[in-house]
Amino acid sequence: MRHFADITLAAVLFTAIANAYAKPGSCSGACNVHDPTLIQRSSDKRYFRFSTGNKISYASATSINGPWTNIGSMLPAGSSIDLPGNDDLWAPDAQLVNDLYNVYYTVSTFGSQNSAIGVATSPTMEPGSWTDHGSTGILSSSSKNYNAIDANLLNDDGSYYMNFGSFWHDIYQAPMNSAATKVASSSYNVAFDPSGTHAVEGAYMYKHGSYYYLFYSAGTCCGFDTSRPASGEEYKIKVCRSTSPTSGFVDKSGVACTNGGGTVVLESHGNVYGPGGQGVFTDSSLGPVLYYHYVDTTIGYADNQKLFGWNKIDFSSGWPVV
Repeated sequence: MRHFADITLAAVLFTAIANAYAKPGSCSGACNVHDPTLIQRSSDKRYFRFSTGNKISYASATSINGPWTNIGSMLPAGSSIDLPGNDDLWAPDAQLVNDLYNVYYTVSTFGSQNSAIGVATSPTMEPGSWTDHGSTGILSSSSKNYNAIDANLLNDDGSYYMNFGSFWHDIYQAPMNSAATKVASSSYNVAFDPSGTHAVEGAYMYKHGSYYYLFYSAGTCCGFDTSRPASGEEYKIKVCRSTSPTSGFVDKSGVACTNGGGTVVLESHGNVYGPGGQGVFTDSSLGPVLYYHYVDTTIGYADNQKLFGWNKIDFSSGWPVV
């Protein structure tokens, strides 16, 4: 009996350790962000972070943990896309393409399918250096199965794929042209949760080894200060993987990502609540890094109180662990 109790205790402790998450890496300076995207400038390894609001707000730092200094608006005049919301841009995605820094952004209004993904480019990311190219051709309306928001570009050895979508039929993908500024052919579905409100969005694809990992946010994202969802239904980060960048994504249990599959990478823990709006990049000194926004429950639950979080990722098991 004592031996059985020892085994049971060991199993409980192992489960607790396995389900534990590391605290977010430290952040100083301008750390209030929503939907961050992170990139390092190739010339000097300086970090630049773009986020929702202020016509794409951006900041820079010499270290991932700061101190972050606000630069201002990426597109102070707003977007040239002729849609409601073109002066309130969302969900940026920063990528280096052919020696230019491309930042993709969303033009939309909350809850609407009347949406478009635009792009601006810069050779340096310095203020005043941005050129707005308007729409990428990825558009949505009430006649579509998807919503054209939450862009993320994958560069697969010079072939470009845009991942995007939110709710409705969730995550889609479309091939892009050689400059990654215009859609090249029709889009197709890569992730869908058939249950409930189909609360899947914010895709980010990252290649590590022989696998393409499709990270995404699932659950209720916002308004936690006025109405918190049932426990476990708040934002969290999930992942599926495939040996192809365009199809065949499954979770750790083998469930297809197009049929509700998804393995949790990061969820609420301790004073971290509702992590999501994530991205992944290869840091020049840290290796693979997961970054995201989250609510610190000791500070407040409002959208404008969300903070920049980051953790190193361990892929040694074949699945990302923070």
